[in-house]
Amino acid sequence: MTRRGRLRLFLLAALVLAAGYAVACLDLPPFGGDRHPYGDRAVHAALARRTANAVASVNFDQRAMDTLGEETILFAAVLGAVVLLRRTAGEARTEPEPARVSAGVRRLGLALLPVALLVGLYVVAHGNVTPGGGFQGGVVVATALHLLYVAADYRALERIRPVSRYELGDAAGEFAYTMTGVCTALAGPAFLANVLPLGTFRALASAGTVVLLNAAVGMEVACGVVVLLATFLDQAVEIADAPGGPRSADGAPEEEPT
Repeated sequence: MTRRGRLRLFLLAALVLAAGYAVACLDLPPFGGDRHPYGDRAVHAALARRTANAVASVNFDQRAMDTLGEETILFAAVLGAVVLLRRTAGEARTEPEPARVSAGVRRLGLALLPVALLVGLYVVAHGNVTPGGGFQGGVVVATALHLLYVAADYRALERIRPVSRYELGDAAGEFAYTMTGVCTALAGPAFLANVLPLGTFRALASAGTVVLLNAAVGMEVACGVVVLLATFLDQAVEIADAPGGPRSADGAPEEEPT
């Protein structure tokens, strides 16, 4: 297809999309109204499944398939970063220089690290009861570990952050979510259906499969963010051009641009 043909096809598709969007906007309810059918039904379904956190009910029960897609997007993004930013033949690993951190920053960072880590785990564990959940708590857990990078130095962070184990945790979280759906499909009416006992309202063991899916997302998000940050920090702190200049992927020296 020629460039002009692709442009015409794009303009036609954009026109159809714009017309459909305009028609949909004309039929929207007025702002500030008191009619919220989706919200009312979501809250009713959350209470029926004994899930105190209505957002968690939407994410891991009513629209659990959508959440699987969102989790997979993060998993694919982390995998892509690892593949694209891996060390090549034209790069060498250098020893990071020790950081100079003031005593006050060091003490504050080391004191906040376990507190932030505990808060992140609490948010994940109570995702079906209180606001928060696997996505939010996973990010808190991952960033809490990196307080050691701020308060100490990169080598201290590396000692508590074996990247290979977090890569396994990232894959395990994705696998656990998917396999939970497979098991519910075998034991119940549909993939990711809530088939476990619902328990007592506002208890940690309530909400059925919401607890399992929330925990799987918490593991995947925490480990995935750690791997993602490790990949970028590795490029910024440790990777340098190998002696003899940059090389191509097959190890041959690259020609300097003229």
